[in-house]
Amino acid sequence: MTGQRISIFPLAGALLFPDAQLPLHIFEPRYRAMVSDALARDQQIGMVQPMENGIRPRLYDMGCLGRITDCEALDDGCFNIVLTGVGRFHIIKELDVTTPFRQVEANVEAEGHWRDDALAPVLRASLEMEARRFAEHLGYVVDWTAVARLDDVTLVNGIAQVAPFDVASKQSLLEANSLEERVERTIQLMQFFGLTDKEGPATLQ
Repeated sequence: MTGQRISIFPLAGALLFPDAQLPLHIFEPRYRAMVSDALARDQQIGMVQPMENGIRPRLYDMGCLGRITDCEALDDGCFNIVLTGVGRFHIIKELDVTTPFRQVEANVEAEGHWRDDALAPVLRASLEMEARRFAEHLGYVVDWTAVARLDDVTLVNGIAQVAPFDVASKQSLLEANSLEERVERTIQLMQFFGLTDKEGPATLQ
């Protein structure tokens, strides 16, 4: 890991994983300033989840550094961007800055750290089976033929990004230390959130 200064975008429920992509519409003035600053420097922004609501919430210790790989500057000053995950980071400390957006010092995992991970066929099959059941429960329309062609990392991270889990649950997926561990947690969460009663979907407390 290498330590570096990172401009961060705290956004609940939005996960970015290494090598995955996350489209974002940037409209708040402080984050428009952050994007402009990133474009002028290294094109990098750190996505991290807040632990609570508020203007300056506490943050989880781990996030994912993203590189701006597509950017559309709109006439009203907003941006449409696509972040591509570079590597997870661990926050060392928050920095005292004058910018409207927050910055941290963090250790960043080496790029490509997850790229060669692969799943045992039986675990891949279990994930796809549970994903089908979960999607049907939610009423999602999915092209399963296209899903079957995805590599293991893209499939796992794609499910983790789009599944409607709560913030703490999504954070647990980001913090998994191997692809296999992330799959096992994803399956457990789909099973849990797929439970229904008279009040609707179950939620974690």
